[in-house]
Amino acid sequence: MREVRIKDTLSGETIALDGTEEIGIYACGPTVYSRIHIGNARPFVVFSLLARFLKAEGYRAKLAINVTDINDKIYTAAAERGISSGELAEEMTAAYFEDTGRLGLGRPDAEPLATGTIGPIVDLIETLVEDGHAYESGGDVYFSVRGFDGYGKLSHRPTEEMEQGEGDDAGSLKRDPLDFALWKTHKEGEDTSWDSPWGPGRPGWHIECSAMAEAELGQPFTIHGGGSDLVFPHHENEIAQSEAARGKPLARIWMHNGMIETDAEKMSKSEGNIFQLHEAIDTYGPEAVVAYLISGHYRQPLAFGDAPLTEAVARIDRLRNFLRDNPAGLEPGPEAAAAAGRFRDALADDFNTPRAMSEAFDLVRSANQSPDDPALAGAGTALAGMLDLVGLGSLAEAGEGGPDPEALDLLEARNAARADRDWGRADEIRDRLAELGWEVRDGAEGARLVPRG
Repeated sequence: MREVRIKDTLSGETIALDGTEEIGIYACGPTVYSRIHIGNARPFVVFSLLARFLKAEGYRAKLAINVTDINDKIYTAAAERGISSGELAEEMTAAYFEDTGRLGLGRPDAEPLATGTIGPIVDLIETLVEDGHAYESGGDVYFSVRGFDGYGKLSHRPTEEMEQGEGDDAGSLKRDPLDFALWKTHKEGEDTSWDSPWGPGRPGWHIECSAMAEAELGQPFTIHGGGSDLVFPHHENEIAQSEAARGKPLARIWMHNGMIETDAEKMSKSEGNIFQLHEAIDTYGPEAVVAYLISGHYRQPLAFGDAPLTEAVARIDRLRNFLRDNPAGLEPGPEAAAAAGRFRDALADDFNTPRAMSEAFDLVRSANQSPDDPALAGAGTALAGMLDLVGLGSLAEAGEGGPDPEALDLLEARNAARADRDWGRADEIRDRLAELGWEVRDGAEGARLVPRG
């Protein structure tokens, strides 16, 4: 078992994980008012792969990624579509499961819904009210920020920059502008509410995650993760309300991934620079999307665009071709085994995926240059094990063989049908290829076949 170290946003220190205890990991998942974009996929990929690596190293790890299915944005989006908020949330939750499932990383150990955690949420709010950390006003319940020593310790923001962003409608009900909502009374136009000691309403966003995390992992758990855009106010508020209620830390380590950026702006649904995950998978394939999302260190921003994703496709093709020529099976020689060890060492060092992938490509380069070197024997076996740790194990399966003549003939026929704009025939051929185990990927260099995951 390697010593795995993670950079903690709160302390600024790199902290070693304790291999004798369960490593509970909670990552904030999406608010399901629309299909997720590729930026939402980054934390899903980072924390899914971190949990996979820890388990491979012998740690007892449990990963929980929530779904926020109660939120103002859901009410607004549902009203625009003329459907109920519950219907929209259910539809988009299913789409989220489908889209992330296509990445081939499996599911988290727990995926709690806010709607399934109302009881623990209300109980947590009641504790805060009883202990004087929260108060009711007009059917709303607010957390008293100035009553919690240490507020701001995660984001390091001065008080004057701690605007909660809850809108003017809440301002008149608060004792202090810094306070944030734990419970919101039912408002006209909202089609869903839940009973509480303060009347019908719904939970605030921040308290949802505190309750779901505690319900799944206890308190304190090891790692709380999410995008860097959540440091304030979301994670700052989680710390305040959970520590105030329980008298102990919520998490020992706060781990934040950088944003996906285009033209130096973070990708968000509100900014309008969206590339939805399912569109990216359709265009570039799941392996290339995963490879792109781990191409930079998780703490750094990641540039978005066709160029980096196309580069990811090229890298995936190089790995797939190597594994096709060097299938797994042989016992790795000393150099191949050492490369696999360095790969794992990189992941143990604050989950440094770009350094790990550099080791993978160095192994490919060395094995291609010296194919008869016994020290590099079994390079395909070593590489397959390395790639499996970062969600690319399917490339080794693809290395078992290329398309047969029938599949290649069908691909040519599909290309001809598309050239003739016979879309129905093209779709029929695509479905036949799927039956044969091949997926068609259309890219800048034309259509190609890859094994179905």
